[in-house]
Amino acid sequence: MKKLSVLLLIILSISFKSFSQDTTQHIVPNRKNSAAQQNKPYVILISADGFRYDFAKRYNAQNLLRLAKEGVSAPYMMPSYPSVTFPNHYAMVSGLYPSHSGLVNNTYYDRERNDKYSMSNKAKVADSSWYGGAPLWVRAEQQKMLSASFYWVASEAAIQGVRPTYYYIYNEKIDMHNRIAAVVNWLKLPPAQRPHLITFYLPQVDHEAHLNGPESPEAEKAVHFIDSTVNELQKAVKTTGLKNVNFIFVSDHGMTRVDNKNPIGIPAAIDTSKYVISGDGILVELYAKEGADVQSTYTELKKEANGYNVYLKSNVPAHMHYGTADDWHNHIGDILLIPHYPKVFNLWNSKKINPGWHGYDPTVIADMRASFAAWGPAFKKHLVVTPFQNVSVFNLISEILGIKHTDKIDGTNQLANKILVKKHLKNKQ
Repeated sequence: MKKLSVLLLIILSISFKSFSQDTTQHIVPNRKNSAAQQNKPYVILISADGFRYDFAKRYNAQNLLRLAKEGVSAPYMMPSYPSVTFPNHYAMVSGLYPSHSGLVNNTYYDRERNDKYSMSNKAKVADSSWYGGAPLWVRAEQQKMLSASFYWVASEAAIQGVRPTYYYIYNEKIDMHNRIAAVVNWLKLPPAQRPHLITFYLPQVDHEAHLNGPESPEAEKAVHFIDSTVNELQKAVKTTGLKNVNFIFVSDHGMTRVDNKNPIGIPAAIDTSKYVISGDGILVELYAKEGADVQSTYTELKKEANGYNVYLKSNVPAHMHYGTADDWHNHIGDILLIPHYPKVFNLWNSKKINPGWHGYDPTVIADMRASFAAWGPAFKKHLVVTPFQNVSVFNLISEILGIKHTDKIDGTNQLANKILVKKHLKNKQ
């Protein structure tokens, strides 16, 4: 029996390792672009995680500055709340605020399941039942337009039974040269097999800015790496000979330096036997168990609050789209604790708290704001537009590619109407 248990553990360990380190390209068979879709433009959506709105200028990212100047840029793009990775990547491709898609945080609790979603749990990330709405690649594939993903939040999940035709399981072992080569190879496929929507995700700035702070030499080096990568990617794409390729460069959020030396501990008023606690240093959510008295806990927390705000789900400021009326999937906590900048919670008694963080309300803390630039034949030239909400990236790409949608979303066509050349505008509002 003991030998059998050991053998089972070895098998499970090997299986988990192979799953988490999968570097192979996955291809869904028997798909083709329809004849009409073969004539559509191409969009490469690039995300540099944590690439704060001012990083390109601050660190003189010459290629990004040049490409943005040639095409369209904005002083910043406004992330959705909370300004963290998974909710905002999904907001851009679904057109839904996190509260409306159900992906309300990198980690959150689902009352009906009595279970937690976590971005670090591969099985949960690949489980489509955690995601509301439909990402752009799902809509494209349903409309007989092929898509490809070199990483993006939720691209590993079969949402509405659909994944991109070409996709990779997230890992950081594939070098950048091979990632760029994969994009070029996709664009060199015959028209019937060639993807028109490609997502391309880059984590380097987020990693370094978290560990060392956004003003660190390491963060600056990561910005230059992204700058070089984007330049190499657009140069490599030119070798395909395709004339109608468009690039959109975004980030999910910004980054700031926090007071990591004096974190806030778990408030004494929280009875951990009566609440499920979820969240991180920038947003703590309390989900009431049976028998919990939410109002009295809220009152006690308000009395002792020092360095943070306390909200009931019913009185969260409306502009955050994170209260009762917006909680379409019942994923938001009954009580929310939000620290005052630059404070953070030490929720799990961590020995080390990184100096770089994000997650604050981007309408209040400018460092949370994201980057946006776009260039290619679909876009006007030498144009700077006013800042906008990131959910409208969904509408922008839909307009370029002619992807149709009928269900309710939060993005609008205002951005597309401002920055696209007329022949790409089909659904003016």
